[in-house]
Amino acid sequence: MSVRPGRGVLRRMPIEHIPEGEGGKEQQLSRSLGLWQLTAIGVGGIIGAGVFTLAGTVANGTAGPAVLVSFLIAGIASAAAAFSYAEFAGLIPRAGSAYTYGYAVLGEVAGWFIGWDLLLEYTAIVSVVAIGISGYFSFLLGEMGVHLPAWMLGAPGTGAGHRFDLFAAALCLLIAYLLNLGVKNAARFETIVVGLKVLVVLLVVVIGFFHIKTGNYTPFFPFGAGGAFTGAATVFFAVFGYDAMSTAAEESRDSHRHMPKAILYSLAISMVLYVLACLVLTGMQNYKDIDPESGFASAFKAVGLGGIADVVAVGAIIGILTVMFTFMLGVTRVWFSMSRDGLLPRWFAKTHPTRQVPTRVTWIVGAASAVIAGVLPIGEAAELTNIGILLAFVVVCVSVIVLRYKQPELPRTFRCPGVPVVPALGVVFSLWLITFLAWQTWVRFAVWFVIGLVVYFAYGRRRSVLARIEQAATTGPPPKGD
Repeated sequence: MSVRPGRGVLRRMPIEHIPEGEGGKEQQLSRSLGLWQLTAIGVGGIIGAGVFTLAGTVANGTAGPAVLVSFLIAGIASAAAAFSYAEFAGLIPRAGSAYTYGYAVLGEVAGWFIGWDLLLEYTAIVSVVAIGISGYFSFLLGEMGVHLPAWMLGAPGTGAGHRFDLFAAALCLLIAYLLNLGVKNAARFETIVVGLKVLVVLLVVVIGFFHIKTGNYTPFFPFGAGGAFTGAATVFFAVFGYDAMSTAAEESRDSHRHMPKAILYSLAISMVLYVLACLVLTGMQNYKDIDPESGFASAFKAVGLGGIADVVAVGAIIGILTVMFTFMLGVTRVWFSMSRDGLLPRWFAKTHPTRQVPTRVTWIVGAASAVIAGVLPIGEAAELTNIGILLAFVVVCVSVIVLRYKQPELPRTFRCPGVPVVPALGVVFSLWLITFLAWQTWVRFAVWFVIGLVVYFAYGRRRSVLARIEQAATTGPPPKGD
């Protein structure tokens, strides 16, 4: 591989020379995923408990029936980034997603910091959704008359006697185990579970459709148009997930063709389900009466179908489980790619000799997310998410614009429409959403950023593959070892 103009932190991987898989046999991933398996992973990452909880929260206190508009606005904004991801996914069929795209277009230091951010963000998301499943699981056990010891039911400070969220931690380790079985077997499990989740959503929507009262849609904008836009900022975090799926590009059987389609299909399917769910929820019950924490459950109880609440709880558990799978897959592939590029020790990039999955980083991520899920309340764990993903969206959208003008001749299997307007909208919307984040989020981000700065300049800057190539071409042999 050659090095693009720009020395040191600005050196770039030349896109036209990036192979679909690099390294020796011990650093190869298995190409096992087809179009619909990739799409299922994307849907699994996008649709979580939000379809059953977030819609009710926004409808009740922010947007009213116009929560439907909130989801549409968020979906359009997310689509601007999705088109950009789709162009890169077809152009660079390599593990790493936004990290790799930023490295190739904006330079090593930009790629490093996006990858470093995603390591924290994706791991935190896995922990947050594990805590969410634990809450639903405890609810179902209580409904069946089963009461577990208080010490294992939650993190310290979340309830009387709570010491550790054992079920949430165990789920993190279970997902790590499934991913270590091999991507083909793991994706088969994910596809089946996503199918069940979609069926549960459709069942709830169909049953609810027969209990819609059109009068509940009036007034449609009780909080004004501003309420719909504020709601869009809230629900935006329910309409991404394809970004984590795109990290599996190197495990697709035909990534040039399948990855762009899977990104767009997964977002389209998810948006249709979100719109249907919003229509049914706000049509069954007046927005003022919707329970902000369990919207569908309260709506069905209001029409005499309280038993559906259990179906909603099961659907939420299934939905969150698939989110865990998608984002743990994402963080392990980003870590694997950064290590194979030498920005982190290459020891982490070793794959299993037969399953061809990065077992080392998968177990490390599984253990780290289990600890976070076990000891942190869901609010504190959630504050670790969001900012890195929004910054990744900015980097990818900017990179599409830059590359379209710098190298328009590159063969693209999918082209983002409306360049530069569409990706620019993705940049603007992502930056706008960042302004809604709490100051504590910025503090945590700054701390993680400084740690990353130290790691990069102490290790990655001198040890990366491009640094070794650059040094060999100018001053002699590169340093030995990691």
